[in-house]
Amino acid sequence: MSTFIIGLTGGIASGKSEVSRRFEALGITVADADIAAREVVAAGSPALAQIAAMFGDGILLADGTLDRARLRQRVFASNDERRALEAITHPAIRARVCSICEHADSPYAVAAIPLLTEAGGKASYPWLQRVLVVDAPEAVQHARLLSRDNITAELADQMIQAQASRTQRLAIADDVIVNDGHPDALQAQIEALDARYRALAAPKT
Repeated sequence: MSTFIIGLTGGIASGKSEVSRRFEALGITVADADIAAREVVAAGSPALAQIAAMFGDGILLADGTLDRARLRQRVFASNDERRALEAITHPAIRARVCSICEHADSPYAVAAIPLLTEAGGKASYPWLQRVLVVDAPEAVQHARLLSRDNITAELADQMIQAQASRTQRLAIADDVIVNDGHPDALQAQIEALDARYRALAAPKT
């Protein structure tokens, strides 16, 4: 059981996934909110039943799974429907991520929550002990998006601007990993934080 939980966040293309992988390589359990978001709407789940009741059975595919493309079209066209969907899914996602972390057999656990800043930080996730932000300049995010996703510069700008600003993310940070260069430069920062978190999570005598 882990009672010391770190919230990991950062802007798009900041390197959150790479940071998560490196914590996992050190034996730390990482609960990914994006994965939890898919799990909580799996066929037969209570959340999927609520979504079908709200949006109609037409939102389901023939095999009983969620028609993500159709749902995406619906919620992007209506702020009210998007909020209604979030009211169903967000509590379930938070509960799932919290459960994975609390049942981790590592000294501490990491909750990877891409939109932690937008969700309100620790106010929405009171079971987080610290918030770790992966930080990269917007110019670096932009270049990585162009390279990674093969998109236009305009779309890359839109994707970055759609999220909380760099300043807003840093304002909720207890710890910061600077990821503006080669991924290998991350390792020393992560190992230092790992040592610190293990010490903070250790039972007090």
